[in-house]
Amino acid sequence: MIKWLIKRSVKKNVLRLLKTEYDRSLWEGIVGIHHHGIMEMMENEYRSNAPFVLQKPIGPTQKYPHFDGLLFNPAQLYKRPLYTDEKVDLSISLGKNAKKPLKISIPIMISGMAYGIALSKEVTRAMAKASGQVGIAYNPGQGAILKEHRQLSHRLIVQIHGSFWEADTETLRQADAIEIKIGQGANGGAWAQIRPQEHNEYDQEVLTDLGLLNQAKNEPVVIPSSSEMLTHYGGLHQLIKRLHQTAPGIPIIVKLAASHYLEQDMEIAISSGADILAIDGAQGGTHGSPSILVNDFGLPTLSALVRAVRFLRQKGWNQKIDLVISGGLRTPGDILKALALGANAVYLGTAALYAVTHVQLAKTLPFDPPTSLTWTTGRLKDQFNEEEGATSLLNFLISFAEELKFGMHALGKTSIEELSFEDLVAWDADVARITGLPLI
Repeated sequence: MIKWLIKRSVKKNVLRLLKTEYDRSLWEGIVGIHHHGIMEMMENEYRSNAPFVLQKPIGPTQKYPHFDGLLFNPAQLYKRPLYTDEKVDLSISLGKNAKKPLKISIPIMISGMAYGIALSKEVTRAMAKASGQVGIAYNPGQGAILKEHRQLSHRLIVQIHGSFWEADTETLRQADAIEIKIGQGANGGAWAQIRPQEHNEYDQEVLTDLGLLNQAKNEPVVIPSSSEMLTHYGGLHQLIKRLHQTAPGIPIIVKLAASHYLEQDMEIAISSGADILAIDGAQGGTHGSPSILVNDFGLPTLSALVRAVRFLRQKGWNQKIDLVISGGLRTPGDILKALALGANAVYLGTAALYAVTHVQLAKTLPFDPPTSLTWTTGRLKDQFNEEEGATSLLNFLISFAEELKFGMHALGKTSIEELSFEDLVAWDADVARITGLPLI
């Protein structure tokens, strides 16, 4: 009986679809979606809900030439792979000219994802804990810095971003590196804000940690642009000098959004005293940035990396300045390719966020987005299990490290410094053009 009813219903609706005039058919709507684009249509629907800038999390929807267009050359006879018992050293030191370089066990760091601005306290603690257990660096980003972040992490990177809740002198002195956020891939160098409706959803603990308890809830809270942080020529040099005096010996990172002005931005940062450059490509995500900045600004990560490495080598600065790349890195293969192209380390953001939630995402199905479990204003944030999150992220990071070691064995390399352009070829014509690597 049920089969007969289903068959009858399908037959009726198929005939209706095929026999109805085109301009009255459901198919016209499907054609319209295909023509306009499902992503663009849905974003415009959300714009129609309220007269505000559309805030877009996670990253862009465009597909750029990426690390997928590259393949490694496995060593066999001409170049030999490593013997089974040969060890691979994944440890690195960043800020090689600093008195206290940033030493980590693998060339991966947790990118700035802010407590209070984006993530809940429990999620950031889970990330700090996992990073500490595996021996890498954790960056709490633009949010409030908690004592637990310092206690749980192995290496702590404290970010300077111009907001009135940024780290005080005591916190800066406890850091293993300080990062000046000039820009990021999903937001350029523009200002950002906590909108009043978000502010109203914060609980008292978050407001206290951010110093917003007495802030008027009907006013937006602004995170300044880089131009407001550095108000005059030479401002970056003076800021770096002051930070070196505040926290002597530790490396200073300057974080830049990748753009066509990349080389000029890098030169200013380096001449101002930066020890490490962190370049964030256009595939980078954030908690919420205007959709136009996420989708239509920046330089793809692969292009940014190749240009940055070329510039450092042309200037003879590659032995002085370390380079960290981020934006859309998802797999051990992406990371190993980035290192072979000349990056010294990578930041992981979205991939680490998915890892820390792992099977807990099932708690959000089928009616809530995954971020409802992780955002500080998420409806289901109280259901996030911190210990589970730390364990799953730890497993993820160890798994990445083990795969990197396998890749190094297959290339015949015992350390990160031995990786080079020669280990790669391109199978995609655009990627070959961007990187200058041979096209197979």
